[in-house]
Amino acid sequence: MEANQRQGSALPSAGLRVLDMSESLLDFYKAIESTSAEMVRAARMADWDAVARCESICAVLIERLKFKASDELLDANGRAEKSHIMRRILINDAEIRNIVEPWLAQCDAQVGQAGGYLH
Repeated sequence: MEANQRQGSALPSAGLRVLDMSESLLDFYKAIESTSAEMVRAARMADWDAVARCESICAVLIERLKFKASDELLDANGRAEKSHIMRRILINDAEIRNIVEPWLAQCDAQVGQAGGYLH
């Protein structure tokens, strides 16, 4: 077991928050971007508990964003900012996949060596 797993998460999630519906639509995109960046940091440290917490926070933010998007339209500047934020989120997502996929392959190999069954 790694040190950060024995001692709990090395990444505090106190800076991450789930926005309430009074926030602007762009605030939701920014919060998702911030949380995805935190997820990258956690994945780099192999802090899978923190990755899972960030993933849960992102899921809540995305659900709230969907609802908020039905009420609020962005102007041209807002759409441009949203586009830049989305690109950064996609870059974060790609980096997380690059970190996690080798780890998942290793897990698959270990399961295969155990006969393919987890009990």
